Amino acid sequence: METAPTPQPGRTLRHTRQIECRGYLRDDGLYDIEADMDDISADATELPFVSVPDGGFIHQMRLCMTIGADLVIRRFEARTETGPTPYCAEINAAYRQLEGLRIGGGFRQQARARLGGAKGCTHLTELLGPLATTAMQTIMSVQREQSPWHAKLAGDEPVPRPWILDTCHAYRNDGEAVNVIWPLHRRASD
Repeated sequence: METAPTPQPGRTLRHTRQIECRGYLRDDGLYDIEADMDDISADATELPFVSVPDGGFIHQMRLCMTIGADLVIRRFEARTETGPTPYCAEINAAYRQLEGLRIGGGFRQQARARLGGAKGCTHLTELLGPLATTAMQTIMSVQREQSPWHAKLAGDEPVPRPWILDTCHAYRNDGEAVNVIWPLHRRASD
């Protein structure tokens, strides 16, 4: 006997947050990494400092950094194009404190230490996570072109431990994915 489908409650869109990140290889060998975040109100709303129309922006924020293949931040820019107060953009220049940091283990903690709470903007600081991930993916895309993973497995010499081990469930040390990218019989001794 078939059961009747469970009725779904009606839904009304109230808010949309869009995050888009892009990574570019520059002609000079550096990388530009950009992240955009837009908060869009479905309906008109009155905030203490601004009236937002139907489908209007509450936030429009941008981050752009230039990094090298070493993942060190050479240049950092934050822009608040739209914010709920006239004071939001005052903190943008503080994000230049990230220049000189290296994206990798501990980056988010270092960024929070410099820009957490009243020292930064909640939304711009949140956007650093996707920005950093985009930086990693962008650089890895170039590295894959220059040295495909299967080329590293050609031959009989030992293969060094891949950096990606134990960074997530799929690449856990005892998982099947690791047996493909780092075959047991080819592992270099530590």
